[in-house]
Amino acid sequence: MDPNPTNFPILSYVMSKLPSIGPKRTATTEFDIEQPKSPPQPPPEPHFDITERMPHLADPKVIAAMRFAVADVSQTRSMLKTLGERSDHELVDTARVKLAEIEANLYKRIEEIVLSPRPLEMERDDWRSDLAVKEDECRKAADKEKEEYKALIALDELHEAYEKMLKDAEGRLEKIYETAVAGGDVEAIEQGSGEKSTELKEEVNEEVIAILQEALGKSVERVDLSGRQLRVLPEAFGKIHSLIVLNLSNNQLAVIPDSIASLENLEELHLSSNLLESLPDSIGLLFSLKILDVSGNKLVTLPDSICHCRSLVELDASFNKLSYLPTNIGYELVNLRRLALSFNKLRSLPTSVGEMKSLRLLDLHFNELHGLPLSFGNLTNLEILNLSNNFSDLTKLPDTIGDLINIKELDLSNNQIHELPDTISRLDNLTLLKLDENPLVIPPKEVVVEGVEAVKAYMIKRRLDILLAEEPQIMLGEMGQTPTDLVTRSSSWLSGAVSNVLGTVAGYLGDGGKSDADHYLNQQL
Repeated sequence: MDPNPTNFPILSYVMSKLPSIGPKRTATTEFDIEQPKSPPQPPPEPHFDITERMPHLADPKVIAAMRFAVADVSQTRSMLKTLGERSDHELVDTARVKLAEIEANLYKRIEEIVLSPRPLEMERDDWRSDLAVKEDECRKAADKEKEEYKALIALDELHEAYEKMLKDAEGRLEKIYETAVAGGDVEAIEQGSGEKSTELKEEVNEEVIAILQEALGKSVERVDLSGRQLRVLPEAFGKIHSLIVLNLSNNQLAVIPDSIASLENLEELHLSSNLLESLPDSIGLLFSLKILDVSGNKLVTLPDSICHCRSLVELDASFNKLSYLPTNIGYELVNLRRLALSFNKLRSLPTSVGEMKSLRLLDLHFNELHGLPLSFGNLTNLEILNLSNNFSDLTKLPDTIGDLINIKELDLSNNQIHELPDTISRLDNLTLLKLDENPLVIPPKEVVVEGVEAVKAYMIKRRLDILLAEEPQIMLGEMGQTPTDLVTRSSSWLSGAVSNVLGTVAGYLGDGGKSDADHYLNQQL
């Protein structure tokens, strides 16, 4: 793992000359007659002649200046020696394939769970709890199976980063040496680059600190630090208990400190366009939070604790890498009105989404959705639904979509839907329906081009035609009769009716008196 002297001559030489970071000598072991020590090997080229070609490397000041450039290389090298050698490329590729297979199997299993119908003997609440448990068990099993492959890939990525680090370090050393040859101040080179970076950080930090001090001294309710190239948010921000709105969008934040949970009055948190790969679990303690914008980051998951932010009205997590949502998100975020999840990698939605009864807008375009849970029809207050651009993954809609009685805009364009459910005719408030770029058969394209009302009318007529065609079969099924039996039974009934009529007539004509039938007729009159 030491730098190759051929590829990194200066770096290799400098690291060998610095005792604190040079290669460690192995401890002396006892003599083994079967395995005698090999004769000492000379240092690898170009250690013998590099100082002849680069005489300034003999200057202690130059070596001292180069120390700063190789410190990070030394730390990473030590870590890699602990973790082990780099795995062969084919093995890493196999690990990536295995991860993809596990993901595919996971989403297939979850899709089966989400779309499974409720058993008749099971109560609705028990069924939902059972689905949530099954989803959670599937994810945990998949995560456990993925651990080995993830570790292998992570180690490979670390080795790759180390190689890049070696190239960067060699470049910095070359610059230092060129400065020494030109008679410049080599100490100022590395310190200068560090000072420039430090000045920028200090300039940003001073501004942040000034805002922080002002906020702590007063009851500040709004802080806007957007577009300041911030890399770190001081923990002390958690002390501004009066804060209601915090805008940290358009920065370079990779981590949000746990201390943010102390902002008990915070109602709006804007974190869009940063470098966040995760959110702290402590975010679930922001019980007053109403608006959360984490769009344009690198989030792979949302923490389960986000479900505790029950005051949330708007959540924007679009333009991330989300592959699934927390299982209980719908059971907890019952006040959510706007949910934006476009441009992610969602392949299914948890059953609990159907409990978001306050939801007005749901944006799921540009995902990988394979379908919607049957509980989706419970979103009776939903007005705008965007399911466009799920492409070949979205092929059908559940019949329960007809229960979205308040839906006004429905975008299904750029999918692979062949047939709309008949229940779509029940969407009386629907005024905008986009069906472009779908291989629709029902309704046919000539109906679609005529607009929403034409589509609804077509679906209503189709449903009536189906019902009329099914009615005789249903009647026969209920009576358990064949068509022949039905004719025989009808004929028998008709004969009985005629006999009754003839008997009544005979009663009138036979004894001239009033029969029981006559009395019955008088009662009816």
